[in-house]
Amino acid sequence: MTTPRPALPPAPPPALPPALPLGLPPLGLAARRSRVLGVVLRDFAALRRSPVRVFEIFFWPTVELLLWGFVTLFLRTQQVPFVVTFLLGAVLLWQVLQKGSNEISIAFLEDIWSRNLLNVQVSPLSSAEYLAGLVLFSLGKVAVAVTVMAGLAYALYGFGVTAIGVGLVPFMGVLLVLGWSLGLVGIAAVLRFGENAQVIAWSLVFVVQPLAGIFYPVSVLPAPLQTVSWFLPASHVFEGMRTVLAGGAVPWDRLAWAGALDVVYLAFTLALYAWALGYARRQGKLSRFGD
Repeated sequence: MTTPRPALPPAPPPALPPALPLGLPPLGLAARRSRVLGVVLRDFAALRRSPVRVFEIFFWPTVELLLWGFVTLFLRTQQVPFVVTFLLGAVLLWQVLQKGSNEISIAFLEDIWSRNLLNVQVSPLSSAEYLAGLVLFSLGKVAVAVTVMAGLAYALYGFGVTAIGVGLVPFMGVLLVLGWSLGLVGIAAVLRFGENAQVIAWSLVFVVQPLAGIFYPVSVLPAPLQTVSWFLPASHVFEGMRTVLAGGAVPWDRLAWAGALDVVYLAFTLALYAWALGYARRQGKLSRFGD
């Protein structure tokens, strides 16, 4: 009879390699940049797979440019004392304001329509990073649309955007920031009042249009509306554009006032967005969007 061998002690587990970080520090600059670019790439992928969305980027700006271009040609044939560059310059800068507002608000609405808003809110993406991604993507679409319009304006009517001179960049910058502020107001309205308020998100910019003196001087407005216009950054931009195209110097004082107003409005609309988002979270509205 053989004696059973004693059981051998279990072999020690193999030594594990030193632990490696699984990702970037979540609050680090690189991680934040990666998340913002993720929003941009997500929207770009959706745009690339939708010929209708790509077509829309070029269609409406082109139609508006052709419409006002033909109007200016008609006025010229009727010997109306009007400079064609005034209207064409106004159309180009108006598109910066309109698309700056609409692109950011519609990008938010698309998250609602696709029932993706709740997924975005529960992801590691912060509200600031989400908005930054929307702003960057809207900036790219605005740049493409304005480039196409500028090319058409030069090819069809001989108008070059360089006629505005060094004021072109601050003019566009002021309008973009104002457009983003209006877009944030529309988003906040949807968060606070629900999807029935989504008409505000894409139409709010048109409320500004008659008061901003886009196609006519602010002086034609009634006196009370002229006072309101003084507090719209866009009115200073379009008045400054007409001054430059008439041969005057860039009105830097107007641009400085418009830039200061932009800072105030953007700070206010960011606070409004944060409040509306907090309200939607407390009321459980985020889970009901898209139903």
